Amino acid sequence: MLTFKSLGLNQKLLKAVEKLGFESPTEVQQKVIPVLLKEKTDLVALAQTGTGKTAAFGFPMLQKIDVDNRNTQGLIISPTRELCLQITNDMTTYGQDLKNLNIVAIYGGANITEQARKIKRGAQIVVATPGRLKDMIKRKMVNISAIEFCVLDEADEMLNMGFYEDIKDILKNTPNNKDSWLFSATMPTEVSVIAKKFMHAPKEITVGTKNSSAKNIDHQYYIVGARERYNALRVVLSLNPEIFGCVFCRTKIETQKVADRLINDGYKAAAIHGDLSQNQRDAVMKSFRLKKIQLLIAT
Repeated sequence: MLTFKSLGLNQKLLKAVEKLGFESPTEVQQKVIPVLLKEKTDLVALAQTGTGKTAAFGFPMLQKIDVDNRNTQGLIISPTRELCLQITNDMTTYGQDLKNLNIVAIYGGANITEQARKIKRGAQIVVATPGRLKDMIKRKMVNISAIEFCVLDEADEMLNMGFYEDIKDILKNTPNNKDSWLFSATMPTEVSVIAKKFMHAPKEITVGTKNSSAKNIDHQYYIVGARERYNALRVVLSLNPEIFGCVFCRTKIETQKVADRLINDGYKAAAIHGDLSQNQRDAVMKSFRLKKIQLLIAT
């Protein structure tokens, strides 16, 4: 059985692995970590969400940065505020034994001045959503001109959400000699374009089959008329009383409506969408993580 030690992690990071109770690395970690630790290289990794990607790029970045240097050396760009915060928390946990390490999350919906203040104090790693990062670069609140590592996480998702121009503008502010690591579940044309335009002969790693879904997901679908959708959802829920998961809706209004109806019908549900304040979104996500709510209804 492969161990994290055999992948080349240093003692401080292995200590964190032990505290976290990680036993053996996942496939993406086995394939990515040794490459990023041994080589200065660009990388395109195709892997599903939930396969351990954050640790795959997080551990090598933490091992390679200089914690005694307060300048920003690593940049991680992710599509949503929630993912941005999750990566920041994970990275902070992985680097818990690295003295002087400072990781700052920057995302919309929170106080920009406070985020700028945290960066000014010195942040070796910045985790950001594209819109807020672009804004802060324009206002000269963040300097990414000397970064050594740049990660585009969930790249297909970011481009799906219309961040292509933002990402292009952001990458133009970074040095050419940095290592760029792109992680994506699928490889649509736009992701290939970003890879070709901003990366130098990237190594390609695929976990599982290209553009396939994770093995542990059982796909089922039902064709129902619009008026019957809610009733069909109720039937699925009654057949799976222990269900813990997400229901995705097309619009913010529909999301709220479905959540309200489920709550009225006695389900522990909550809605999350763009009309909620950051504090409300954080509270909903916290309840979901703690399993205080069973169903997250989301855009």
